[in-house]
Amino acid sequence: MTKILMVCLGNICRSPLAEGILRSKLPYEDFVIDSAGTANYHTGSNPDNRSITVGNKYGINISKLMGRQFSVRDFDDFDIIYAMDGSNFDNIIRLARHEADKAKVKMILNEVYPDQNYDVPDPYHGGTHGFENVYKMLDEACDIIAEKLK
Repeated sequence: MTKILMVCLGNICRSPLAEGILRSKLPYEDFVIDSAGTANYHTGSNPDNRSITVGNKYGINISKLMGRQFSVRDFDDFDIIYAMDGSNFDNIIRLARHEADKAKVKMILNEVYPDQNYDVPDPYHGGTHGFENVYKMLDEACDIIAEKLK
């Protein structure tokens, strides 16, 4: 069983979308996919309604997911940890206890653009168009991730 964690800042926009998208592409019996935020602003909250709406548009229901904060324990619980942007990546790496922890952390868009370290932009302060763009970026990255893992 491969365990994958998607991480953004608040765990209500990008990472729950990434979680839902990747879950839709991989067999549930072989993979555990979860999401978390580096901050605790939205612990216990459902995803942003705009993320829920764009997910629903593509047949992905993330409405029941609950925000939680990334913790050191996640290094033990997950095989791969995908950061949505450089700030999230740095925050995760700061919590790493050793090189093995650090080796698990990747920038998600490096799946599409290897070694470029592009950020998935945070759509929180924008309109619905930003959520659509984020969905398309994450969908493309998750297609590549799923193909590698199958």
